[in-house]
Amino acid sequence: MQKVLTITLNPTIDKNFFVDRMVPDNKLRCPNPQVDPGGGGINVAKGMKRLGGDVTAFVLTGGRNGEYLKELLVREDVPFVVMESEGETRESIVISEHTSNHQYRIVVDGPVISETISNAILQKLASLDPFPEYVVASGSLPLGIPENYYALIARIVREKGARFILDTSGTPMKLALKEGVYLAKPNLGELSKISGTEQLELDDVDEAAQALIAQGVCEVMVVSMGASGAMLVTKDMYRIFPAPAVQRKSTVGAGDSMVAGMVWSLQQGKNLEEMTMMGIACGTAATMNEGTKLFRTEDAFRLYDWISRQKK
Repeated sequence: MQKVLTITLNPTIDKNFFVDRMVPDNKLRCPNPQVDPGGGGINVAKGMKRLGGDVTAFVLTGGRNGEYLKELLVREDVPFVVMESEGETRESIVISEHTSNHQYRIVVDGPVISETISNAILQKLASLDPFPEYVVASGSLPLGIPENYYALIARIVREKGARFILDTSGTPMKLALKEGVYLAKPNLGELSKISGTEQLELDDVDEAAQALIAQGVCEVMVVSMGASGAMLVTKDMYRIFPAPAVQRKSTVGAGDSMVAGMVWSLQQGKNLEEMTMMGIACGTAATMNEGTKLFRTEDAFRLYDWISRQKK
């Protein structure tokens, strides 16, 4: 089985509070929060473990919250490699309102990372032996780390002969794509920015994605399109896969769950169409759960069966 390493440079302890109704200036009494280790790469690793994948999470942690984060990863049975930082690992808050099914998400910046630590991370990644076949970078960059950092990681992965999978946004994504990656997963808005277009219509997605692939930014692109599903694009083909209609309770971790399903499929030797269908299944299954729970494995495989039947 091919080894997978996920990278989380700005992890978080996710705390999800459930209240009946948000009322200003009142005490909002609620049960104790649901607490989970979070951040893009950590969520991908958690999702892959649920599917039975072989994965290790590379995590930048610090302070008392960093120690707590490691405890939570142990509880989740997620193997991890840690680089310690000077700052305190951040916490993020989700408040779920039962009466409206609305979510209020408070996401803080997190610690400022020094140049010494950012250089040490690159050295540690380059020294991994054996080096993983797939490296997944997901989530935001912390303060202090340069915007070309994912591009620097992409270069290391390429030099090691491995495949780099990227799920981020903005300038860090643009710069990493210039370096070249194996698989990119932008949404419609991100694809528009990368393409230099103010707004892409669904009919323009395949052309925009294939133009980028022709420039060598990636070999495979999966464009997530919300309720419209996702589009798989390579230099030779493109195909739209539908998203199942489900009762949505939360969108937290849905994108990370999608990446988890795709990377797990690649690890299992599945083809690109099967990879995309499993990604959509896991991402959709994550929306069926409250808070930060990601997806249930049985929901993911049931939705995968539904998507695969639509293909025929």
